[in-house]
Amino acid sequence: MKIIGEKINGTRKRVARAIAERDADFIRNLAQKQAEAGAAWLDVNAGTHPSREADDLIWLIETIQAVVATPLCLDSANPAALAVAIKAVNKTPMINSISGEPERLAGILPLVAEHGCQVIALAMDAKKIPETVDGRVAVVEAVLGQTRRAGVPDSHIYVDPLAMTIGTNIQSGMIACDTIRTVHRAYPEIHFTVGLSNISFGLPARSYINRAFLTLALAAGLDSAILDPLDRELGAAILAAELVLGRDRHCLNYTRAYRAGMFESTQT
Repeated sequence: MKIIGEKINGTRKRVARAIAERDADFIRNLAQKQAEAGAAWLDVNAGTHPSREADDLIWLIETIQAVVATPLCLDSANPAALAVAIKAVNKTPMINSISGEPERLAGILPLVAEHGCQVIALAMDAKKIPETVDGRVAVVEAVLGQTRRAGVPDSHIYVDPLAMTIGTNIQSGMIACDTIRTVHRAYPEIHFTVGLSNISFGLPARSYINRAFLTLALAAGLDSAILDPLDRELGAAILAAELVLGRDRHCLNYTRAYRAGMFESTQT
């Protein structure tokens, strides 16, 4: 499974302060630690006012690229900021995100097509996040119609089924997993990702919920997630789940991680 490192996000108070104060050391440290932990992309979300978002994104991109070569996932719903920021990246980025919202599709999809980006597609439209699997699948199908017309291959799309907190809907986890299964059967080249921590928002002992949901989502077809790559227990859970699902040939990833001391327990 590919990990999108979530930690460089301006909605987090400490990161917001680093952006405002241009604390490059703090951002570089976050980037290096996530890259060393195996993140396939680093999510970059300035989280600032649209009038300054482009400048903040460029500063983040340049600061990160000075210390790591890991590709970036530019996280913004602002087409103008993305159009400027995308010119500063060294490697083709992922874009987070498009959805069934017409304005977002019209503004961001042309950038995705022009630059050959991979892109996260949210299972929501301009009205709301559908409450049923059928509703979310219908939105995804509509979005895929647009991406195909724009010449974006299915293999560049990462559908996010939108795992909402179980605290407000006990069926949220299963709705997300069933959405993945349904879309995967119809569109076998599509990838899937999810903002993992959303599933446990507002509940105690969140790490247990996150790990349980991640295992079930992997079985459903999830092959990427936006999460904290520094969470060793979560990383171990990913390796164990992929092992049990038959995705770890000769058990090599699991056993190598064990020998490297990734697992805290020494029980055999």
